[in-house]
Amino acid sequence: MDWTSGYVAEIDYTHGYYRELAPGLIDIALLMSGHEPPDRSSTRYLELGYGQGLSANIHAAASPGEFWGADFNPAHAVNARSLAASSGADAKFFDNSFAEMAARDDLPEFDYIVLHGVWSWVSDDNRRAIVDIIRKHLKVGGVVYLSYNTLPGWAVGMPLRHMMTLHAETVGSDAQGVVGRIDGSIAFGQKLAEVGARYFAANSTAKGRLDAIAGQNRNYVAHEYFNRDWAPMYFSDAHAWLVDAKTSYACAAALLDQMDGFNLSPAQQEVINGIPYVVLRETVRDYMLNQQFRRDVLVRGARKLTPLERQERLFASKVTLVVPESEISFEVEAGLGKVSLKPDIYQPIVDSLAADGGRPKLIGDLARNPALSSLPAGALIEGLAVLMGSGRAHPTQTDEEQAIAEPRCKALNAALIDRARFSGDVSCLASPVIGGGVGVGRFEQMFLGARARGLKTASDWAKDAWETLARQNQAIIKDGEVLQGAEANLRELDFQAQTLAGRRLEVLRRLKVVD
Repeated sequence: MDWTSGYVAEIDYTHGYYRELAPGLIDIALLMSGHEPPDRSSTRYLELGYGQGLSANIHAAASPGEFWGADFNPAHAVNARSLAASSGADAKFFDNSFAEMAARDDLPEFDYIVLHGVWSWVSDDNRRAIVDIIRKHLKVGGVVYLSYNTLPGWAVGMPLRHMMTLHAETVGSDAQGVVGRIDGSIAFGQKLAEVGARYFAANSTAKGRLDAIAGQNRNYVAHEYFNRDWAPMYFSDAHAWLVDAKTSYACAAALLDQMDGFNLSPAQQEVINGIPYVVLRETVRDYMLNQQFRRDVLVRGARKLTPLERQERLFASKVTLVVPESEISFEVEAGLGKVSLKPDIYQPIVDSLAADGGRPKLIGDLARNPALSSLPAGALIEGLAVLMGSGRAHPTQTDEEQAIAEPRCKALNAALIDRARFSGDVSCLASPVIGGGVGVGRFEQMFLGARARGLKTASDWAKDAWETLARQNQAIIKDGEVLQGAEANLRELDFQAQTLAGRRLEVLRRLKVVD
């Protein structure tokens, strides 16, 4: 029997971090949409299909609670367990298939069960096992995060994917390896476009999609496109599956996706607002946006908050900036494209968040701040949602939660920073302040490692990083070109180190990513 069930296992999945899986962001998404989040007094959290386990480990280190994970790939389990051992978090990672996980009799009830993308890449039998796990082990009031490839946005890409996988299976050979087969199938697709295959003429975005695939990381492409099972799904069909687990749709996990004014024209909003049934409304919304990826939050026994309850719960929440104030631009990318943010609304909000050294602020205190009290009704809450949804701000944990998470984050970050000397796979570190991850690139991590060893200046950090890279015959790629010679590499590293040493380091220290 093939233990992979047709899933690509001969090439590693990417070490990605997915911020919407953070319990705090799931909770704020529910609150913003007017739903009650789970009780966090004794959190149990399960990630199904955790991949390399980076997200699961960052959340286990940065958030109080008990974290579990299931992924059929033993290599993934080894990596995830190694990270958990580094942090000392209460985390259990298994190399169980979903069917094996569903058959276990030792699983507790969970407050959160999350899946990133997995739903699209497994068979119906595996989907049934996932639903079985949720039905048996999600608490009443518990949350499911489900992200998946969606129709109609994938309609053009499905024939392209079919052609590439068929080519890889029939023309490719085992001797080529998975990357060789992928490269061959992409080249074949490009040849079809060159000779005028009418599929490309009839689907104007298909060639651009193929070109984008050609430029993507092959580890990502292998797992995104070349599994045996691959099923983009309409929202209505995905929702029908999850009804069997006694869950119902609550909201979009991504805060920007909740804001119709950023995604739909007034005429489109009028159509959507005239549809009282959630399944039809969300499906039609996907047609409006030609949606190709959804991030849904579903709840077992969803409870709608009254407007006053929602306001009080939001006002009791804290928020902090996670990027330097000077780097915040007043535009975001949403369904309508680039949307400009009004400076007369957003500048006072950003200034208030940046005040007092950027310490976390109660939303209630912000609402009572004279500089913000004159904003239009609802503007503060919407503004904070936009800043959080665009990754510029984040809800924060209580002081008690931070105290639990801080030593675990410190240990995990030390292990990840040490790993950065050899690999650039991980570009995120854990913050006990926000209970989630903060983007920190490989070279920044190397600089932080040098700093932790006592090197004082940014120039010293850059020299230390270059010595490590040079020993491995590695060089920096800038603007698509490999920098030649020590001088050019050192100059670029010094520039990046000086950038880190400024406001960027202040933010990382405030978030307790580093001391």
